Amino acid sequence: MQVVSIISTKGGVGKTTVAANLGAFIADAGLRVLLLDLDMQLTLSSYYELKHRAPGGIYELLAFNERDLANLVSRTVIDNLDLVLSNDEHRQLNTLLLHAPDGRLRLRNLMPNFQPHYDLVVIDTQGARSVLLEMALLASQQAVSPVTPEILAARELRRGTLQLVEDITPYRKLGIEPPALQLLINRVPAVSSNARLIQQTLRLIFQEQASIQVLATEIPAIEAFPRAATRGLPVHRVEHRRPSGRQALAALEIVRGLANELCPQWQERFAAVTGKAGGRFAHVERP
Repeated sequence: MQVVSIISTKGGVGKTTVAANLGAFIADAGLRVLLLDLDMQLTLSSYYELKHRAPGGIYELLAFNERDLANLVSRTVIDNLDLVLSNDEHRQLNTLLLHAPDGRLRLRNLMPNFQPHYDLVVIDTQGARSVLLEMALLASQQAVSPVTPEILAARELRRGTLQLVEDITPYRKLGIEPPALQLLINRVPAVSSNARLIQQTLRLIFQEQASIQVLATEIPAIEAFPRAATRGLPVHRVEHRRPSGRQALAALEIVRGLANELCPQWQERFAAVTGKAGGRFAHVERP
């Protein structure tokens, strides 16, 4: 089971959009995907319609070490895509985990419970430094940090997210290897010399740092992403073909490119996802 966390200490960089669309695309490839919503704003929890709502969610998982999936896991209307809802209504988890002896390692210790049931877990996190964010990192094999090509976002990346990754390195003494950070340049405007300069600078800064990789995939600021969110659909189903006259790739190809980079072992499955409507949206069924 592969575990990917979508992280940033800055809000508004598109973490939930990335988590929702990456998870749904891989589910449409016939793989079993679980979304964990650790953001108290509940955005991922309401991104897709549910066909079954579990009685519990993230609070029961982390506060009580709940292991019964029937009490934790809700099912979305997208085949193969499940969700553990954010339900920490009184915002108690950060304090609880801060004072628990295993606080930062609790999710890591609970992950084996999901392993027989899922191929991929995608963790969406809150846009602020917290115990929950550190916990998500320590439970993951990969950490993807969306960053917009703006100078303030680049500065926050250095003093926030990169500092967070550095601060958890002492866990190596416990035999826990923190995940390498993968930067995803997001919401790239079609025409902006300033944005292009920041993109180039980010790639230049991190090209020789083994623990930080700038992904080749870039997500353009195209209208398909907010339109898909409004409709409660994965973006690859909403735009599977590039509109005439636009340079940016179709949303299907963008998300497929990201999935290929993060999960290259499933590239053949990803190639079969069309996103085309034919009564229902075409996808690959799990054998």
